[in-house]
Amino acid sequence: MAHNLTRITRVPNPKYQRSGPKSYVYLLNKYKFSPTKPGPYLLGGKVQQKGKHGIARLFGGRAHVQRVLQKKSGPDAQAGDVPAEDQQNDVEYICPVTIGTPGQTFNLDFDTGSADLWIWSTELPKSTDASGHTVFDPKKSSTFKKTAGATWKISYGDGSSASGDVGTDNVNIGGLVVEGQSIELAKKLSAQFASGVDDGLLGLAFGSINTVTPKSVATPVENMIAQKDIPKSSELFTAYLGKSGLRTLCFGRTNGLAGSYKDKNDPDHGISFYTFGYIDETALAGQTPYYTPIDNSKGFWQFKSTTASINGKKIDRSGNTAIADTGTTLVLVDDKLCQAIYDAIPGAKYDEQQQGYLFPSNTAVDKLPVVAFDVGGREFAVQKEDLAFADANNGMTYGGIQSRGDLPFDILGDTWLKAIYAIFDQGNKRFGAVVRSDPTQDPSVPSA
Repeated sequence: MAHNLTRITRVPNPKYQRSGPKSYVYLLNKYKFSPTKPGPYLLGGKVQQKGKHGIARLFGGRAHVQRVLQKKSGPDAQAGDVPAEDQQNDVEYICPVTIGTPGQTFNLDFDTGSADLWIWSTELPKSTDASGHTVFDPKKSSTFKKTAGATWKISYGDGSSASGDVGTDNVNIGGLVVEGQSIELAKKLSAQFASGVDDGLLGLAFGSINTVTPKSVATPVENMIAQKDIPKSSELFTAYLGKSGLRTLCFGRTNGLAGSYKDKNDPDHGISFYTFGYIDETALAGQTPYYTPIDNSKGFWQFKSTTASINGKKIDRSGNTAIADTGTTLVLVDDKLCQAIYDAIPGAKYDEQQQGYLFPSNTAVDKLPVVAFDVGGREFAVQKEDLAFADANNGMTYGGIQSRGDLPFDILGDTWLKAIYAIFDQGNKRFGAVVRSDPTQDPSVPSA
């Protein structure tokens, strides 16, 4: 059994500025789905040639069409590449993790929608701007071992990518040391990845979607279980996600709790943390978790979500499923449900230019609907204040729930996860939840 298990504080990313369209573009990239609502962004075909030869390399080779994210600058314009300013890594919070001997500390994005553990490294080109980042130097760790022949690559729908080689080292997550954990060292970072404030990513999905080749590697949680670092009865991790907006915390290595001005009068003061190997009794607040089985065949924390409700009116969604994704800020659902949600908000509308639903920023709390999503037989509601995601200008707010396009399942990101204490029970292949106590609601748009 592991010792010194403790909360891992989520630290607000001070450089993160909420933008509805940028968060939506991030999801289009991450899940590679086609939008079904009108707007500037779409998945289009781009011809790529390989193996050409001859004068000016015009002959032979093989052509194939790759689906890439594109943008139309106007209704009659031809689709082209998505500009860098339209994108950002959707990382609102980061968590400290120590790697190597002696330890080097990194601020990582904890993401239940990914299964890679990658970090900035000294193998990046010298021209890479690493200011504000911790860069892992394998030569300074006595426990690092390079994995011969192993490489990794994460590719997004716009063609951006991060890639490099692989090694093993000791990883300290909240006092729990995972020995010989595979870590993916960044050797190349496209602009989208390099622009993020985080030092990398720690995937909490299942290893079947890990990108290391020629053979995928185990995730930190899978190794915690294999090494018996956590009790057999608690082969799990939990997420208690607080609210954004607190500006007084110091970025980087902090012992403070990431709370929020919105929740300063609530019982938990908006604290935000993860735990590994145990369930935090304080966060349960005397409640018994509700569990539902998961289907991890696609590598995600996926479960049945066959109903939703708006102001208590039940909506049948037979056969529907959802995934819980801590690496995503928004909630994405099917178009019919999305329309019904915004039909319940006075003055709400769909905006083609921002490719999302907006509603008036001065909407009173009692005019916002109670929106709940099913988790294997029990519904859990989004907190009303989280229906407002970002300023959309002209007195309008970009909503926290948007269209999933042609994705066959819902994405339940932070907009919904902030309403619960989430338990990711890997040992028993189930997802658990209890309602987070938040009696006061402030639907004002978070400041940039």
